[in-house]
Amino acid sequence: MAANTGTYLIRGASVLGGAPADLLIRDGVIAETGTGLAAGDATVIEAAGLVALPGMVDIHTHLREPGREDAETVETGTRAAALGGYTAVHAMANSNPVADTAGVVEQVHSLGKAAGWVDVRPVGAVTVGLAGKQLAELGAMADSRAGVRVFSDDGICVHDPVLMRRALEYVKAFDGVVAQHAQEPRLTEGAQMNEGEVSSVLGLAGWPAVAEESIIARDVLLAQHVGSRLHVCHVSTAGSVEIIRWAKERGINVTAEVTPHHLLLTDDLVRSYDPVFKVNPPLRTDADVQALRAALADGTIDVIGTDHAPHPSEHKECEWAQAAMGMTGLETALSVVQETMIETGLFTWADFARVTSTVPAVIGRVTDQGRPLEAGEPANVVLVDPAARWTVDPSAMATMGRNSPFKGLELPGKVVATFFKGHPTVLNGALNTPYRGAGTTEGAA
Repeated sequence: MAANTGTYLIRGASVLGGAPADLLIRDGVIAETGTGLAAGDATVIEAAGLVALPGMVDIHTHLREPGREDAETVETGTRAAALGGYTAVHAMANSNPVADTAGVVEQVHSLGKAAGWVDVRPVGAVTVGLAGKQLAELGAMADSRAGVRVFSDDGICVHDPVLMRRALEYVKAFDGVVAQHAQEPRLTEGAQMNEGEVSSVLGLAGWPAVAEESIIARDVLLAQHVGSRLHVCHVSTAGSVEIIRWAKERGINVTAEVTPHHLLLTDDLVRSYDPVFKVNPPLRTDADVQALRAALADGTIDVIGTDHAPHPSEHKECEWAQAAMGMTGLETALSVVQETMIETGLFTWADFARVTSTVPAVIGRVTDQGRPLEAGEPANVVLVDPAARWTVDPSAMATMGRNSPFKGLELPGKVVATFFKGHPTVLNGALNTPYRGAGTTEGAA
């Protein structure tokens, strides 16, 4: 199939929020940068007032396919990702069948290539069937065409310390990383929301912060013991931040993510009993939110992970206790991070690029993503209008999930264009056409 990359001149964009510059894109790479570049045969995109950033990389996405196509498909999820400014996503393993074999991760990888909206990097399960009993085919998934480097039982904690140790030891052989969903299961049996003042008032079973923090403490020590890489999913408490900071000060090879919703929303919203606010880990207190923002700003927390978790409406439009946990996030992440980190003065756009693109690509070992906007680099680029304001309408989103906790909220910043491998998947804020080139890079570095 012929490539559809073409030649484009992005004129006058503020690169990483700095001085305006032109970017000439040709044959899937940034051919030239500077000012006053000649357009020649290029399609010109006037970008004055827009910020140019490297395409975003989500380290934590649920695409649901195979098996849960009633909630999301690779096609719909990656359309949402492109609209959100992403050029790569890591698809979590809790599909049906579980992505615990080379065959399933290769299926997800192939579905991503066929869709053509972003680079889909499958995450392999740590244990067979996410059951926490025996290790999955980690080596086979790493050696497959999908080139898996991130392994996680996300949604379920690898609670057995011996099994977690073996997984950390195993992934060292191919420079992999175990991404842990930190939740001590016995401490959260029947839990419905954050344990605290609000849960006491509402009479809902509480989810204590220590359930997260105890697993993180254990796992950073295991990672230190075996000399392996650990990634902590969706950090949500101030105590977790302190443990991760302690581990980094001692040189332990740990990275961590925070979701956009944990940077903005608090457990006070649960007073509405609206299941859209039910999520795992739960929304915490304002003190936790402020600690998470500070930790993201100072580098203790490394990246943003959306934990995009679409559900069919019947799984959320029900009584609180029966509702599924999870929120959508791909199409709102950029705006929520702008609201919480840039508008507050905690971040520059260069900082934004670091936590949404550069470092996630490094953690996932995706070598052609998260690259500088320089000549010779892959043309994975997003153009953002930082002055735009928009009101979140889940019914207008590309994702099949309507469970956005930001419904009706006015947010700053809007994706104007997304270039994936030099092709505009999004133009003028709307889906254009998918990339139909040679396909994504096989395997990992």
